[in-house]
Amino acid sequence: MFKKILGTGMTRVMNLLIGFITMMMGTRVLGPAEWGIGFTILTDVTFLLIGIEFLAGSGLVYFTPRKKLSTLMTVSYTWILMVMALYVLLFWILSYHPVVFDRIVPKGYEGLTLLLTLIYSFHNFNLNVLLGKEKVGTFNWIFLLQIFVQVCSMALFIFVFGLRDAHAFVYSLLCGYSTAFVVGLLFVLPMLKKEGRDPLLPTAKEMLRYGYVIQLSTLVSTLNRRMSIYLIRQHCTEKAVGVYGAGSQVGEGVKVFGLSISMVQFSRLSNLTDPKQIVSLTIKFLKITVVLTLLSLLVLACLPVGFFEWLFSSEFGEVKRIILLMSPGLLFLSAQMIFSHYFSGTGVPKYNLYASLTGLAVTIPCTFLLIPPYGITGAAVAFSCTYTAIMLYQWFAFRRLTGVKARDLLLTKEDWNWCKEEFFAIFAKNKES
Repeated sequence: MFKKILGTGMTRVMNLLIGFITMMMGTRVLGPAEWGIGFTILTDVTFLLIGIEFLAGSGLVYFTPRKKLSTLMTVSYTWILMVMALYVLLFWILSYHPVVFDRIVPKGYEGLTLLLTLIYSFHNFNLNVLLGKEKVGTFNWIFLLQIFVQVCSMALFIFVFGLRDAHAFVYSLLCGYSTAFVVGLLFVLPMLKKEGRDPLLPTAKEMLRYGYVIQLSTLVSTLNRRMSIYLIRQHCTEKAVGVYGAGSQVGEGVKVFGLSISMVQFSRLSNLTDPKQIVSLTIKFLKITVVLTLLSLLVLACLPVGFFEWLFSSEFGEVKRIILLMSPGLLFLSAQMIFSHYFSGTGVPKYNLYASLTGLAVTIPCTFLLIPPYGITGAAVAFSCTYTAIMLYQWFAFRRLTGVKARDLLLTKEDWNWCKEEFFAIFAKNKES
């Protein structure tokens, strides 16, 4: 299990490093305004994916061990195409209201935004199936391929083809998603040969019952994280969006630990049945995640402003302040990932929805009160307030369901010994092989 976490962690670290290279190219060559447009498009895609993932999202991790893959693929692919057709219609209607539409989707990028959403939807299906089958190693390699192709193609578009606007970033995303989708499909298709088929309609209904709670939670969670982008665009400038986007991307780099551990946790818990073992693993994962995230935040806090100006350019000096103000929220976000995957992996995702709604109740007044007068500084403070509220709700829900006490969250000698045993077991297995 630790081997999977380390493998996933290394993949996420590579993603982080490549992401920094991408940001350096974007911020230095394209500038904060064009980088802000690219970040807005990425936010738009994130929102559009929510509708698709009702039947073709992370719920597949839960259903893959329980349902026939051919049925899951049929239901998911059909749903993806139906929702994309609705999005095309929605974009066409909104095009008659350009004042509103241009605030949501940058002008001239409407078709590319839809294409990105479509390709990533198919790619994401493959990734979720691989996680459901506990093929974490394959998942990691495909994810690594995606980000490697993205950064290489972005360099090609900028330095060879001479693109100096957000198109360079968007085209690189298309290249990365497309390549990863094709490769992922080569791993998923052989799994279909050995499986039959479940009834389509009952399976779709069951997936929808499970998925709608997860996706409503994802929708609200995305609003909690990204509503500020649209308010910054309205009250500030594209440049401000670019600076805030760079700051949040650097700060959210510490999510590498939460993402790596929670992904393996979700895959593992979806295949376990012993409640005590599930709770015990969740608490251990929570402790490791919080400690590693805290150490990373301390490192970021020690970096001088000049480092970020050297990394991105002199126009990004405010990145340090954004990271510091977001730090409490980022620490609580790491804990929230573990709690969220516990609720989803044990079949009670409704608690994630309630937590997200709690966060939204904080996000709305904070962003509307803080962003107009304080701009990106207010957005960073609102982020921390939101994830403090979310984490507190999830902790109380987790404690009520499991009977775990606050003292159980303290690091113990047993936790240290467990980590040592799991870590050294990796080398023992490698030596035997």
